[in-house]
Amino acid sequence: MIRDRGTIKWTSMMLPEHVKMLRDWTKEDSYEIKPELDEQQIEMMNEQIGEAMEFGNEVTITYYENKRYQLFVGTIHHVDPIKRRMHVVDKFGEVSYLPLGDVLDIS
Repeated sequence: MIRDRGTIKWTSMMLPEHVKMLRDWTKEDSYEIKPELDEQQIEMMNEQIGEAMEFGNEVTITYYENKRYQLFVGTIHHVDPIKRRMHVVDKFGEVSYLPLGDVLDIS
């Protein structure tokens, strides 16, 4: 009778450095690539930002952070063109600053 122990028999042959490299490799597979926005998309986002600030509408902002897409739901308080960041407030009243270069979509 053949008793195969699966990966248990191979772990004794692997160095801890190899195990770490394999874990890092599987983690890198889930990374997402930041898309480049064209002029038309940037102009549409500028209009949506202006409208959201004027009327105080709640928006969903998709932004890129740490090689992943993140979602933020809240209202836009103002945009700082000098520091190139957006001052946003979420539903719970917490203030966040999102870099304008990382914003991908506003709806």
